[in-house]
Amino acid sequence: MSVQQPWAFAIARGGKSVSNQSLPSAYRGPLLIHASMRVDLKACDSPLIQAAGWDPRDPLATIGAIIAVAELDHVCSAAVGNAPCDCGPWAAPGLHHWHLTGIRALPRPIVALGRTDLWQPSPTLVNEVNTMFAAAAFNNAT
Repeated sequence: MSVQQPWAFAIARGGKSVSNQSLPSAYRGPLLIHASMRVDLKACDSPLIQAAGWDPRDPLATIGAIIAVAELDHVCSAAVGNAPCDCGPWAAPGLHHWHLTGIRALPRPIVALGRTDLWQPSPTLVNEVNTMFAAAAFNNAT
């Protein structure tokens, strides 16, 4: 899934486990977190983003790249109907809250094209992500 910066950074590094989306999704499973080519400049100064450790010099603050992986665990749609929900400080009213678990930041970004909706990554891209995590685990074990 493609996410604007600094929100993608907040997912990768800052503990943001809810992604606010205009549509629900029946999909559950692994997601690549792609930092889109657009930046939400107003959000860069928000208290939540600052608390997440936003640092534009961090390699994962890049745009146009895969920066993390996560599992889409469940979707809360209560807020869409203005019903109260307990999805936390990252949850915006009036939107579907996609709950992400098992978030792992990549050791370094992988340049890739994204799309505005959920998209199927190429097998080559998935292999590159898996290889990067395997190499990092190997390096940490030695």
